[in-house]
Amino acid sequence: MSEWLISLEGTEAGHQLALGLALMAAFLHAVFGALQKGRHDPWLSRGAIDASYGLMAAPFALFVVPWPEPHMWPIFATAWLIHTFYKILQAMAYSKGSYTVVYPVVRGTGPLFTVIGAYLLFGEIFTVTQWLGVAVLLSGIFGLAAYNLRYLETNRDTLVLALGLAFATGLFVALYTTYDAYGIRATADPFTFLAWFFMIDGVVMPVYAFLRWRAMINRPTPGPLMLRGFVGGIVAFLSFGAIMLATRLDKVGEAAVLRETSTVFAALIGWLVLKDTVGPRRIALMTLIALGAVIVEMGG
Repeated sequence: MSEWLISLEGTEAGHQLALGLALMAAFLHAVFGALQKGRHDPWLSRGAIDASYGLMAAPFALFVVPWPEPHMWPIFATAWLIHTFYKILQAMAYSKGSYTVVYPVVRGTGPLFTVIGAYLLFGEIFTVTQWLGVAVLLSGIFGLAAYNLRYLETNRDTLVLALGLAFATGLFVALYTTYDAYGIRATADPFTFLAWFFMIDGVVMPVYAFLRWRAMINRPTPGPLMLRGFVGGIVAFLSFGAIMLATRLDKVGEAAVLRETSTVFAALIGWLVLKDTVGPRRIALMTLIALGAVIVEMGG
């Protein structure tokens, strides 16, 4: 499979596959966010998820994929550091704010800075039409956040802090998207990067989550928490793996923008699963997000 994927790099078939992978990552990323923000403490959820995908990745990293080249170890170390800060900020944001407020701000901040990073690191250039699409998409995302902010009834006392943390998290989304795209292109086999990244990335948060769980007076039952972690681990593999493969096959900036249609899926999940309210204004804003993504794709 690795040879087949590599053969598609820079081709029209590779572009179409990258499009499908980015949209799949968008849906799964929204599911992942809902899993972390669900009824369990977000720190515990993240720890259970990381433990699951770290353990699942270990056999593939150690016994299946080719061993990383020597120059990959500093890349893995830097990626691990970036993702650790990202996860800390994300858990803090979810602890302080509503999912439907935090998530759009995180996802709206990410693509803009990713496009800039892709230009600086990979020399990717967006057309005028694509920048128009980015503007339409971001107007929908931040409009959705502003609407949620206006009508939010809970967590208002921590709202400013939650929004600040969400913005900082979005910056780290852009940083890890760009840097991981560099990492997956730096190794001969893309699955080497994915397997080793997941194994290394699954080390820290489970330890902290266990210490946090042990210190709780009313500890949640481990069974449902670990089940959530297992499901989240599978979703993480598919979501992160899809977007990383998309950035290797095609432009990093386009893949990052298309992934932010996850905000639409997040709003739908918030409505259908988390019982958030969705009205005509939010539907219109979600339409803007989807329209912006279409313009970016058609303008390329």
